[in-house]
Amino acid sequence: MEFLKIKEEVQRALNAGKPVVALESTIISHGFPYPQNVELAVKVEDTIREQGAVPATIAIMDGYIKIGLTTDEIERLGKSRDAFKTSIHDIPRVLAGRKDGATTVAATMFAAEQAGIRFFATGGLGGVHYGVDETFDISADLLALAKTKVCIVSAGVKSILDIPKTVEYLETAGVPIYGYETDKYPGFYIRDTGITIEKLDKYSIAELLKVQDKLNLNHAVSVVVPIPEEDELDAELIDKVIKEALQEAKDKHTSGKEVTPFLLSKIKDITEGSSVKANFSLMINNAKTAAQLAKEYYQ
Repeated sequence: MEFLKIKEEVQRALNAGKPVVALESTIISHGFPYPQNVELAVKVEDTIREQGAVPATIAIMDGYIKIGLTTDEIERLGKSRDAFKTSIHDIPRVLAGRKDGATTVAATMFAAEQAGIRFFATGGLGGVHYGVDETFDISADLLALAKTKVCIVSAGVKSILDIPKTVEYLETAGVPIYGYETDKYPGFYIRDTGITIEKLDKYSIAELLKVQDKLNLNHAVSVVVPIPEEDELDAELIDKVIKEALQEAKDKHTSGKEVTPFLLSKIKDITEGSSVKANFSLMINNAKTAAQLAKEYYQ
């Protein structure tokens, strides 16, 4: 594709059939303030390399979808005040306008598939928002998961979303969910939402992905990993904070793309920053797991 620009390190790994793990970039531009955002991005890439895989952070810059960023490009995105939060439907507009675009889960999945990258690590998935019966607010991530062949490793759906409805939506869309060494669906900041899922090890996941390749089934496989136990937040506190934040968002008529950053900001303030530590922990853990799965798959 003429709009893809693949970093040399990533291209060499792809050509050699070595493990590559894609990474989104909204976590850099919209997830944390500078310099925390850049520190996390670099740490996540280092974690993937330590596991024997190659990281490929994806973003739109200079009229290209860049598959793998340099340190300078990560720094540029981290400092940017006007990087466009780019979902899959925004890609043509951002490319045509030569804007800096930070890719969401949906856009990153599309780009990863175009580049031939099988694995993708992210923090939490988008999904069905609370009050969906009034707003019909459902993340484009879910539609992308239904039609994009990547293995996506996350800590489940973001806690601010309606997790049971999102899991049900994914089942209806034909997207399988497997727990990596857990039989409980995690909820981002918490390890167990009470939803039971199938537990698999890395060998089983790698084998089912190979069978999927042979069958040419073009849907994502969602692998969920609970946040490390020592960084889990109190479930009752998170539930209380989310309910208060949702009400405040409604009162302030916050909607669309602004809802998620608003809610995450409120959670950060009320938990006195412990949610940021949890975010760092789960993202690094997800990256480590994705790299291990990629390595198993390519062996």
